[in-house]
Amino acid sequence: MGLFLHGQGAVDRPIALFLRALTSRVRVLGEDHPNTLSSRNNLAYAYLSAGDFGRAIPLYERTLSDCVRVLGEDHPNTLTSRSNLAYAYESTGDLGRAIPLCERTLADRVRVLGEDHPDTLGSRNNLACAYESTGDLGRAIPLYERTLADRVRVLGDDHPDTLSSANNLACAYESTGDLGQAISLYERTLADRVRVLGDDNPDTLSSANNLAYAYQSAGDLGRAIPLCERTLADRVRVLGDDHPDTLTSRNNLASASLSAGDLGRALSLYERTLSDCIRVLGEDHPDTLSSRNNLAYAYESTGDLGQAISLYERTLADRVRVLGEDHPDTLGSRNNLASAYRATGDLGLAIPLHERTLADRVRVLGDDHPDTLTSRNNLACAYESTGDLGRAIPLHERTLADRVRVLGEDHPDTLSSRNNLAYAYESTGDLGQAIPLYERTLDDRVRVLGDDNPDTLSSANNLAYAYQSAGDLGRAIPLCERTLADRVRVLGDDHPDTLTSRNNLASAYRATGDLGRAIPLHERTLADRVRVLGEDHPDTLSSRNNLAYAYESTGDLGQAIPLYERTLDDCVRVLSEDHPSTQIVRSNLDAARNG
Repeated sequence: MGLFLHGQGAVDRPIALFLRALTSRVRVLGEDHPNTLSSRNNLAYAYLSAGDFGRAIPLYERTLSDCVRVLGEDHPNTLTSRSNLAYAYESTGDLGRAIPLCERTLADRVRVLGEDHPDTLGSRNNLACAYESTGDLGRAIPLYERTLADRVRVLGDDHPDTLSSANNLACAYESTGDLGQAISLYERTLADRVRVLGDDNPDTLSSANNLAYAYQSAGDLGRAIPLCERTLADRVRVLGDDHPDTLTSRNNLASASLSAGDLGRALSLYERTLSDCIRVLGEDHPDTLSSRNNLAYAYESTGDLGQAISLYERTLADRVRVLGEDHPDTLGSRNNLASAYRATGDLGLAIPLHERTLADRVRVLGDDHPDTLTSRNNLACAYESTGDLGRAIPLHERTLADRVRVLGEDHPDTLSSRNNLAYAYESTGDLGQAIPLYERTLDDRVRVLGDDNPDTLSSANNLAYAYQSAGDLGRAIPLCERTLADRVRVLGDDHPDTLTSRNNLASAYRATGDLGRAIPLHERTLADRVRVLGEDHPDTLSSRNNLAYAYESTGDLGQAIPLYERTLDDCVRVLSEDHPSTQIVRSNLDAARNG
């Protein structure tokens, strides 16, 4: 019954049932009976599923010790117990203990059970998962590929474990940024699971969820969102509103909605998911903490940095308390909080936190882990925000070189690093280095991600702006116009990126002196940003400043100065006195008054 309830997504009831079963077996059969050891393992699993690592791991460790003593090192149950403990270590982020245990278990199962035993194949899969968790895709993918081939040969194409291997390999391909291979394999796995297991099997629904997320990663929101909606509806119908998988689907639909710029829907879904996670899983469950982190990110995306930072701070404190200082999720929270501080312009808080996070990730995950490379990138961006390009550019250059070496030339993160380095060169005024790098990044993104991927459209936007900075309006304006048209077609009229393109095109028209086209476009962009993002969003404040500057360019100080004054007051209230955007508006207002 406990295992059934766990399969239904229950958390507290299985623990109570497993605890009662263990107590009964100890009393009737004794501490060392194999069934007692099995009950202890099940209780440990229930604690792990509830996120109670403090009770799960000691219980797994005791069970393994008892199995070794009672059954011997090589008994299949002992090997299973060792495998379970390795998984528990991995769940806590303790990969230093997880990987050696996975490696030992695999070697023991090969020796005791043989290369082709299903448990041996399971161990090979688990070791690949552990390697993937460290970011070592060079070892993970060949192991996933071998496991899939072995399962096809031993178990057959349609065995559920074979289908799981195909899904895991697709996830690994996605982690490398190879969305073409990932999506193809996800689509095949979904079709196979529908055929073999049925439309409503939980594994089939997981495949649909994974495919939707891959579509989102590829920027194909036209396929991602309907699939997220269908998967959520199916999980509600099959598993119920409160099953953890249903909560995951609701979170993923929120994420896809956020990517589409539908901030109202995203916030509502994230808020409901957090409330449901607290009610179903408890305040301290890792999934609840992830849900709180995601809601904070959504607030940040809407420009509500006050709520975002408060929620990031709480999530970080909770993850430190529940998961420990060094858990990868804790380090992720620290990184997110630092980025939010940077968004408010509080670089005095942001930079030390980015520096600490980078040092911690190097120590815990290693120099080459993708999260470490992300921290290095973020610290470079923070240095850049202070104007410290002497530290920013070498760090961007190192991060790019490391990502090329670790992830490959075409990984999306590598392409992002190339874009960021180009931006840093542009910030120094070195357009001779910036423009060729922007051009290469755009070409690479078109080739790797496709013409319509949001990252590709961002590259086109950045290149157009660099052309404008170089005074090459003959290339800047057509590229701005094309990027705006593409974003309207792909993302919709109201997506924040579309509004950015409209703002940039207006600025390009202004740079040519074509105020007759610039001012109406600035006015429309401001109205749209107020409607979509709200009066106080940083992008809205930027649009108000830009419109004031356009009025000033026509000599209409009667409209320009009051608009600058309002924008300055709003920037001080929303962003702070010292925020870079506040300083820009103050400088513009002073120039208008004194001009």
